[in-house]
Amino acid sequence: MTDFSVRWFRGRDGTRLACREMGEGRPLVLIHGYLSTAVVNWVRYGHAAAITARGFRVLMPDLRGHGDSAAPHDPGAYPRDVLADDGFALIEEFQLTDYDLGGYSLGGRTVIRMLARGAKPARAVVAGMGLEPIVSTAGRDDHFRRMLTSPGAFERGSPEWRAEAFLRTVGGDPAALLRVLDTAVDTPLETLARIQTPTLVLMGAEDDDHGSAEKLAAALPTGRHVAVPGNHMSAIANSELGAAIADFLCDGPASAA
Repeated sequence: MTDFSVRWFRGRDGTRLACREMGEGRPLVLIHGYLSTAVVNWVRYGHAAAITARGFRVLMPDLRGHGDSAAPHDPGAYPRDVLADDGFALIEEFQLTDYDLGGYSLGGRTVIRMLARGAKPARAVVAGMGLEPIVSTAGRDDHFRRMLTSPGAFERGSPEWRAEAFLRTVGGDPAALLRVLDTAVDTPLETLARIQTPTLVLMGAEDDDHGSAEKLAAALPTGRHVAVPGNHMSAIANSELGAAIADFLCDGPASAA
């Protein structure tokens, strides 16, 4: 069964958030990346379909400030770590007790924050995110801040220009997205060392923008690194990414963290 209609739920602060669902079977929550949406990251390139074909029910929220979720401009709606709070609210809304959890880029960092704060999925996937932006978030998103505050000011082909072009395609709200950047929280190495959930660290082989996937996998007691073709932008569009997620989730019985 496939249902692309939006199911609404509330963040812990009451913010209205959107989630889409595909398939039947074991629940898997997949969180998209910054500036993107659930449909763009997980549906457009066939990843959700590939995973549901392996027997999963895929739940795909839009992060606050993104997609169909509310995008308030009030700074008070963006406290530190609120994206993890929203993830916990989704788990509570859907009454998930035995589930898997994954994310790409900012979604991957959100997965780490949820694990660090006690989320207990049987397995986790951190894609498009390496160690350094997780342990030290300061300054990592400066090019996004520049893009959001100085539209149209960047040389063609620059990271800011590419981000602005992508933003236009998804119709993002710059004011809300700027606030999302204020929610970042560092996760120290000693915290990563306490995460016992079997975790796939999945990165494009040419992704040089988001830290070392190998080091992140090594920092996690049960981390496993896999590379797929592409850089940060092209890896998410490669069918091998969805296949790698499905293979990991189907690799033997789920073992509770």
